[in-house]
Amino acid sequence: MLGEVLGLTTSQALAYHDLVGSPSLDAAELARRLGCDPGDALDVLRALESHGLATRQSTDDSRFQAAPPEIALGALLARRKDEIQAAQEELIQLEAEFRRSSALRPATDVVDVVRGADAVRQRLTQLQLGARETVESFTKPPVFVMSVGENTAEDQAVARGVRYRVVVDRVFLDTGMLRVDDVTEAIEKGEDVRFSERVPIKLFIIDHRLACVPIQTVREAGDGTTDMAPDLVGALIIHPSGLLDALIALFEGVWRDATPFPLPGEGAERSGLDRQDARILALMLAGLTDQSVANQLGLSLRTVQRRVKVLMGIAGVSTRIQLGWYAARKDWI
Repeated sequence: MLGEVLGLTTSQALAYHDLVGSPSLDAAELARRLGCDPGDALDVLRALESHGLATRQSTDDSRFQAAPPEIALGALLARRKDEIQAAQEELIQLEAEFRRSSALRPATDVVDVVRGADAVRQRLTQLQLGARETVESFTKPPVFVMSVGENTAEDQAVARGVRYRVVVDRVFLDTGMLRVDDVTEAIEKGEDVRFSERVPIKLFIIDHRLACVPIQTVREAGDGTTDMAPDLVGALIIHPSGLLDALIALFEGVWRDATPFPLPGEGAERSGLDRQDARILALMLAGLTDQSVANQLGLSLRTVQRRVKVLMGIAGVSTRIQLGWYAARKDWI
């Protein structure tokens, strides 16, 4: 981790650790430790020497020893802090200049076009990594930008404290394209996730200052029907404007009407509710059919229906609506 902060390669960071733990090393000895060629090991040692992290022995210049970490690394850290400070100052100047030039744009020049699937993925990653406070998004099929597992920028942004609000089309759960464990993990990491019967468009809104709308083409099959696997051809980047305001208002409206994803509450444990039963109840209250609940949890349809009847018996109710009310009242979800 320290090596990454200081701009060292993995080999250089490992070599410095080995040097710190040894009186001295030559290229052959380091090569055996790193599992590389002596020539490559010598290049690593020379690189550490140029960084001020290693010095040659006065009696044998083929052997290297570590410079004191507090002095050598302290100097590198101080230099990196100065570089970061200078970069931040330049960033502030560039942002101010960008805002001035943006104000001079024609009223019609509020949309940038990103062309190609790879360019869209790169821009979305960039936007999320640059988010400061919020990322709000609509997710609907088909998935052609990036899957949950591929969107590592999302995890990094959440870890930095960026608030994510995501509205997901319920078809993801119904069809099993999104697993309940993935949703639970996202919520536990700090995301707000809701589900809607119909998500109108694909959308990302970054800090209420930019929006990204992926655009696609729909292929027409030979029989005149449309292909359900459209191609991602690009995206629209929307700058501050009435159009951006409209997209923000659209998100807020759909978010308000969407269903929060229920998680087992403390009352479920106090009532001795089985974890599997709590998951069945949560998915049922999220609007999934019994068959979709069974598919999500790897159970049979009969098992799900039987467990729902057991839950109704525990609650002393005769309808599922009453069961939902009872579960909320008793903090089961």
